[in-house]
Amino acid sequence: VAGLGNYGLRGTRHSVGMAVLEQLARQLAVAQGWRADRHCCADVAMATACGLELLLLKPRRFMNLNGLSVASAAETYNLRPEDIYLVHDDLDKALGKVAIKLGGSARGHNGVRSCITALHSNEMTRLRVGIGRP
Repeated sequence: VAGLGNYGLRGTRHSVGMAVLEQLARQLAVAQGWRADRHCCADVAMATACGLELLLLKPRRFMNLNGLSVASAAETYNLRPEDIYLVHDDLDKALGKVAIKLGGSARGHNGVRSCITALHSNEMTRLRVGIGRP
């Protein structure tokens, strides 16, 4: 599960994917387990939910390069694109509304586009979190 955003701009609506992952880590009682993974250029934490092992990932790159971290993690942890869930902001959704999208285009989102390019696939599931238009 990758929370897309701008690592240096935490707390902004554009980095809501990372905020969602931080909350998920708290709910799964692994918030103290974040560690820097230099190979992936990301913060990672391992968790278990409903019998599934999860790798939580917060890229340490700007949004338009998040895919490099996601692709490195996929290679390191032997994940296929269809195993990956991307959590990201969506300007076209009202603030706080969420939707799940299975595959498809980036729809103008630079972080998703970066992931599609780096993974050579658009098969990732996306949790789109509405941030509304400014």
